[in-house]
Amino acid sequence: MNPYFFIDLLFPRRCPVCDGIVMPKGRLICPECVKKLSFVKDPVCKRCGKEVISADIEYCFDCVRHKRTFEYGRALVNYDEIARSSMAKIKYKNKREYLDFYGEAICARYEKQIRRMEADVLVPVPVHPSRRRERGFNQAELLARRIGERLEIPVCPQMLARNKKTVPQKGLDPAGRLKNLEEAFLAGEPLKGVEGVILVDDIYTTGSTIEACTRALKKAGVKNVYFLTICIGRGQ
Repeated sequence: MNPYFFIDLLFPRRCPVCDGIVMPKGRLICPECVKKLSFVKDPVCKRCGKEVISADIEYCFDCVRHKRTFEYGRALVNYDEIARSSMAKIKYKNKREYLDFYGEAICARYEKQIRRMEADVLVPVPVHPSRRRERGFNQAELLARRIGERLEIPVCPQMLARNKKTVPQKGLDPAGRLKNLEEAFLAGEPLKGVEGVILVDDIYTTGSTIEACTRALKKAGVKNVYFLTICIGRGQ
């Protein structure tokens, strides 16, 4: 008998969209619910991966207006109400199992692009220690570990630390968000031989967090920084 039979019987897998029991067994998301997710579609910004209205547009308005020091990044789904609800359940209702689906979906969709990044390690965007104690986990680290296991890329959470608890980002403009985060992240010495890093996070909105992390890593000697996220906000 399958050793996971009784585990699945006692703790059936829940769908990351509807939170109902996933059927048929063995899936990570309801077949109908996967259609409700707004997967990012081409054409996209060559820097941040946000959808743009024409293939003739290289960079979204945000990336034209604001300096980016990361190479480029990709996201799985647009940050709409469905995605927002799913992310909130992961972070605030301990629905860590949802990350199984999102990690697998990112790998299935972007494996070739991830390989082309030629990064040495995955580095999860850290949360402040007080927030980690409150939640009991860092969702970015759990996502990074799922991606790392599937693609056999080491995960190094120790390369980046959050040493400052910032004020809430909501309500701040992009410049204010970046200023709020500039001193929040501290990078340790890169591991020997590490030149390329992929940052992993759950949500990319204005890009301020990824940019602040990138600057900290590059200041410590990392040459190339990319990113992967589950969600991405619409271009502005």
